[in-house]
Amino acid sequence: MSLLACENVSFSYEGETVVSEINFSVTRGDYLSVVGENGSGKSTLVKGILGLLKPDTGKIVFDENVKNKVGYLPQQTELQRDFPASVYEVVISGCQNSMGLLPFYTKKQKETVEHNLEKLKITDLKKKCYHDLSGGQQQKVLLARALCAAKSMLLLDEPVTGLDPEATYEMYSIIKELNKKDKMTVIMVSHDIEKAAYYSDYILHLQNKPLFFGKSEDYSYEKMKGGK
Repeated sequence: MSLLACENVSFSYEGETVVSEINFSVTRGDYLSVVGENGSGKSTLVKGILGLLKPDTGKIVFDENVKNKVGYLPQQTELQRDFPASVYEVVISGCQNSMGLLPFYTKKQKETVEHNLEKLKITDLKKKCYHDLSGGQQQKVLLARALCAAKSMLLLDEPVTGLDPEATYEMYSIIKELNKKDKMTVIMVSHDIEKAAYYSDYILHLQNKPLFFGKSEDYSYEKMKGGK
C-alpha cells in the first residue's frame, strides 16, 4: 500500500506552469531520489508534499497514518546555521506538531529525543550550542529533529550541501541505514545525481515534467541528457 502517491500532479506560479504530469508513489521502505537541474521543479514538489502549495491539477494522496507526520530536513540558510539554541532544544522542537494543545513536552516525547540522539551518536553534543557545531554535526542534529516528527517517512532537501567528503559519506550512510534497518521511507531531493543513483532504490528525474521514474539500476543520466 502506498504511503504517498502523486497522481497527475502539476503546479504553477502566477499562472505559469512550473512542473506537470507528476505520477509516482512510494511504499514503506522505499528510497526515492528526486533529481534535476535548478528550476526543474524539485523544490516546488517538496512544497506540494509538505502541503505548502496546492496542486493545480491532480492530487497528492497520503496514507492516513503518515499524513502530517513526515519528518522534514530542509536546506539550511546561513542565518539558521548560527541559531543560538542548544542541540537538545533544536532536536526536541521536532516534536511540536504532535503536542496538540499541551503546553509542555511529554515524557514519551523526551524519550524519543534521547533515542534519536543516541541513534545518530550525538548524545554527547546535546548541551552544546548548535551554532558551535561543524556542518556535519549540524546536519545530524537536524536529521534527529526530523526523526522526532517522522512516523515512517523522511523528506530530505539536499541533505549533504556544503558538507566535506567525509561528512557527506557519513550522512549518506546514516540515511541508508535508517532506510534499510528501520524501514524508513526516504524521499531525497539531490543535485548529486551520481550518489543519488548509487544510494537510492528509485529515481524521479524532473525537467519541468518527469523525464524518468523507475528503479535506479535502470536509470542513466547520460541518456537523460541526450534526451533533453
